Amino acid sequence: MSDWRNWYQEVANSKPLFKTIYTTVIIGILVSAFYVFSAINSSKSPTTASFTSWLSSPSPGSYVDSSHLSLTPNVSRTTMAMGAIPPPVSQPQSKLTTPIWEVPKTKKMPPLKTFRLTKELIEQRAEDNVIIMTFGNYAFMDFILTWVKHLTDLGLSNLIVGAMDTKLVEALYWKGVPVFDMGSHMSTLDVGWGSPSFHKMGREKAILIDSVLPFGFELLMCDTDMVWLKNPLPYLARYPDADILTSSDNVVPTVVDDRLDIWQQVGAAYNVGIFHWRPTESAKKLAEEWKQMLLADDTIWDQNGFNDLVRRQLGPSVIGDSELAYAYDGSLKLGVLPASIFCSGHTYFVQAMYQQLRLEPYAVHTTFQYAGTDGKRHRLREGMVFYDPPEYYDSPGGFLSFKPSIPKSMLLDGEHNLESHFTLMNYQMKQIRTAMAIASLLNRTLVMPKLWCRLDRLWFGHPGVLVGSMTRQPFVCPLDHVFELLRGIPMATNNMSTYLSFLGELRCQRRILGPGTGVREYSFFDNPSVPKQVKESWLEVHLCQDGVDDCHASNNTTQPGVLRFPRLSSEETWPGLGSLWAADHRNLAKPNWPFTNIWDVMKTPHEAKMLNPCLAQKEPWHVSSSISNLWRQRLTPMMFKTVFSSFKDVKVIQFSSMQDAFIGFTDKASLLS
Repeated sequence: MSDWRNWYQEVANSKPLFKTIYTTVIIGILVSAFYVFSAINSSKSPTTASFTSWLSSPSPGSYVDSSHLSLTPNVSRTTMAMGAIPPPVSQPQSKLTTPIWEVPKTKKMPPLKTFRLTKELIEQRAEDNVIIMTFGNYAFMDFILTWVKHLTDLGLSNLIVGAMDTKLVEALYWKGVPVFDMGSHMSTLDVGWGSPSFHKMGREKAILIDSVLPFGFELLMCDTDMVWLKNPLPYLARYPDADILTSSDNVVPTVVDDRLDIWQQVGAAYNVGIFHWRPTESAKKLAEEWKQMLLADDTIWDQNGFNDLVRRQLGPSVIGDSELAYAYDGSLKLGVLPASIFCSGHTYFVQAMYQQLRLEPYAVHTTFQYAGTDGKRHRLREGMVFYDPPEYYDSPGGFLSFKPSIPKSMLLDGEHNLESHFTLMNYQMKQIRTAMAIASLLNRTLVMPKLWCRLDRLWFGHPGVLVGSMTRQPFVCPLDHVFELLRGIPMATNNMSTYLSFLGELRCQRRILGPGTGVREYSFFDNPSVPKQVKESWLEVHLCQDGVDDCHASNNTTQPGVLRFPRLSSEETWPGLGSLWAADHRNLAKPNWPFTNIWDVMKTPHEAKMLNPCLAQKEPWHVSSSISNLWRQRLTPMMFKTVFSSFKDVKVIQFSSMQDAFIGFTDKASLLS
């Protein structure tokens, strides 16, 4: 303390010049200390409370413009909470930005004009003069949040989302996601591929790029149906002379390392779902012409227009950098991102090209799929790169799964042709059909098995697999290769027309079988987001031969977590099941049930039609042949419900097989429609 007094006395007695110097030093120290403490405070990660609600949809205030809110879709599908997903990597922030996922402290929504796209808005978010951008409407809210989450997990915060409707502006603002209003006034509903709204989104993309490039920033533009798996910015920086680096639909590798694809060998379209633009004169000229082309003709697909312009002149290679090529007007420098690591839906989900080449993928884009938005969502779930709400991983009714059984000869032997492919597919689909019926009876969600295919699926004729691709035979094929997906419910594709009729019959039998069932992806139980209480609540159902080694229909477990259950493959099984039903018929019988005994069956077609309205349109001979099967189908569901009602609190029931597990659907003749 005496030292400080001596120093102060010395300053007081010193000359004015030195007093000025000392004063300046003291002020500098105080200001520096202030900035240090401010930086420490601002660099803290968002609180756990604010982050865990990143996918929920609280709206503390009302939006200024509520004219679009009447078009809000089912909120339960697009609003989520974080649950078991780990917190994001902390992101470096500038003094002018708030951390992503930090919920605004205000309770009042700012005016819409606050969200206009301006150079200042982009400048606040850009880092190293690069901005990463996607855009969409409220229907793609879950895709957008997944896209943002992957980037923040990679430590990237120089991102912003364009909102095509005011509902999305509001929703993203309250989640702490950087957003701007595109002024598109678009519906909040989903848009189908090729629809007028789809083409409108394409035009908006070109308008957006043309608007951002004059601001002077590099732009990494992405579709919402893709996710980033690795920070792409260092890779893009390897090619500073490129005006545009674009992804492609190429399915044949042109390189086996992480270099750009050899442009002369890329015969497929350049894909505008992932491309990087630098604000050069050539790039700005292209963006302007592309925009004008699309505005002049609203039937042109934005990707086709881009390809037509870029390929107007293609080549030669840029001197000194053979990976780049001159394109468009002869001055634009173009590079094609390698399809092995900037993956399409084919190179990632079908070929797994990056795995075979031992490379790390940067991105996956859900192209080359066949079930619309639901198919895209399911593909990302199969890859465990889509973020869902906690209830997705802990369905109230529990889950049902089974171990598929495929003979080695059916999978591997013989030629890979149409006959062997459909033999394999039909064999698997019969098991899935049985599992769907049981899951519906027990009100459980079916966890799909892996599907094995011998041949690829495409929109056009092909020799089985694409020549030059790295598709292995057989391969694990995505669910949409075999099933259509409608709101998460699988339906057999027209390639398997036999099973389309099954679905109609299943709907007709809803009174007997109960409601339809949703599904989960084959990788579901490998997902770290599945909670512990689900993974540890498990019942193994081992199918056995009735009457052998004490095998009978009972809810008694032979050992903890294991239930022996008879296969339903013979007529001898049924008398025992009739007794089981009779013991519990008071709980299962409906009012006005016309029988006192399960075997008191009326034999005439007329009476059978009264029992089952689904037979009303059948010919008499068909009805007569269905009488015994009718009662089998009535009895089997009752038996399943009786036995498994004791395990309603078990989260997962897994069958050892689906072979003869449910006799009501052993062959087509037993189906009642």
